[in-house]
Amino acid sequence: MQVLIVGGGIAGSVAAMAIHQAGITARVAEAYPPPNIEVGSYFNIAPNGLRALEAVDALHLAQAAGFPTRHNVMWSDSGHRLGSVPLGRPLADGTLAQTLKRSHLTSLLTDEVVRRGIRVDFGRRLIGADLTADGRVEAWFDDGSQVDADVLVGADGVHSTVRKLIDPAAPSGRYVGLTNFGGITTGVRLAAEPETWHLVFGRRAFFGYHLTPQGEVVWFANVPRERIGPDEARSTTREQWQAQLVDLFADDRSPAAALVSDGTLELVADNTHDLAHVPQWRKGPMVIIGDAAHAPTPASGQGASMASEDAVVIAQALRDVPSVEGALATYERLRRERVENVVALGARGSSGKAPGRLGRLMRDVMLPLVFRYGVTEKSLAWLYDYRVDWDVPIELVTE
Repeated sequence: MQVLIVGGGIAGSVAAMAIHQAGITARVAEAYPPPNIEVGSYFNIAPNGLRALEAVDALHLAQAAGFPTRHNVMWSDSGHRLGSVPLGRPLADGTLAQTLKRSHLTSLLTDEVVRRGIRVDFGRRLIGADLTADGRVEAWFDDGSQVDADVLVGADGVHSTVRKLIDPAAPSGRYVGLTNFGGITTGVRLAAEPETWHLVFGRRAFFGYHLTPQGEVVWFANVPRERIGPDEARSTTREQWQAQLVDLFADDRSPAAALVSDGTLELVADNTHDLAHVPQWRKGPMVIIGDAAHAPTPASGQGASMASEDAVVIAQALRDVPSVEGALATYERLRRERVENVVALGARGSSGKAPGRLGRLMRDVMLPLVFRYGVTEKSLAWLYDYRVDWDVPIELVTE
């Protein structure tokens, strides 16, 4: 069996390693050049996602690029602690959730895919695909090349081409009303709890910051506003974006304004999209995984983790279920309910990041109670304590 994976990000790379580990030939086509590890922002991989990496012997890559995070602590714009959210029980070896730069992890995973002898073609963008008479798939690329495969896995993100090939009427990513910025500040002395994301519900924007073991501070900002278009993105300098962010946080009792003012922007004007219910994940030998099938907002903290889980499960299904059709159907039935619940969780989190004055007052009264009695380690176990098990065979799942 030959599997063509479209998309060389986290989902595509983990899928390539898992499929290769299952004894199946994998090949990756990535539309862009190799990632630049200097750009982008930091994000979190929870223990459930780390377990998926461990299943393909890639956990060490996340550990090398990241640093541990025990929980998220929430703060009001007035500087009051609202509560904390645990990030699940550690892995069996004690590994906690990891915070790391997305581009750095993507680069390490890509290098590992190549090191394992799996072919990766960069700068090759999928433009079309069709089913053949014998039940295989032909894929065409913008460089004029064609690749035939037994299975086509679309790991090409929220703006997936494969999703539209499977179903031309499939929904597109939904802009959730937030734009993302990220950066790092060095040479600052900040009294803050280590191994913690500090998340501030600012008056006009949402802010998160985390101390690194080296004493730096990595941070991000979610700004509620209309989508940033290409013209605005091109005409606005980094200095102008930085000044706008400083102004947004100027009235908050938090370190946000100072961290942005003294820091370096590494992610600029990134519009946030999610993707909830996609009616059709598969068609014949074509299937979608990761953000191509279900994209949660960053508020869930689960995008990379869900993608990694998908990647392992699709490989297990192809390994254990006799037919391609049965394998893809089994993968979908094992994954759909879980990932759609995660997307819904992220959507609820994003909607409350910048309410009006009355909403802020209600939030500051209610959230301490929510975090004390509602959002607990037990209530979040379904999310963080899920573990894929590579050694347990998957059986055909029917309706």
